[in-house]
Amino acid sequence: MRFLHTMLRVGNLQRAIDFYTNVLGMQLLRTSENTEYKYSLAFLGFEGGNPAQAEIELTYNWGTESYDHGTAYGHIALGVPDAYAACAKIKAAGGNVTREAGPVMGGSTVIAFVTDPDGYKIELIQRAADAAGGGLR
Repeated sequence: MRFLHTMLRVGNLQRAIDFYTNVLGMQLLRTSENTEYKYSLAFLGFEGGNPAQAEIELTYNWGTESYDHGTAYGHIALGVPDAYAACAKIKAAGGNVTREAGPVMGGSTVIAFVTDPDGYKIELIQRAADAAGGGLR
């Protein structure tokens, strides 16, 4: 088995695409529209997405502006080479950093949190191994 993608329902597809591409540095990989069932999809990722990396699938159900995330959803995590620099870049691009970069409580791993325009939380985890990866450099 292989991890392929995570799907998020969004209230405005273009706004979400702009956040994931312009603020987080992902690439828009492909889009599709289903007029019969009234929904649009956009797949985004780093390094061309699958098979190198998993993707984010943004789903817009036509006419639905927002969703209740419930209590089960936690966050998506992205590895970054420098969480402090990533936060500065995200803020400069208009993104919402909701937890500044710093060590995790009770540990030494440096993390930060960002919230996308639909309220989904994204954790940035500083990892030296991700210095060669895509996005948020």
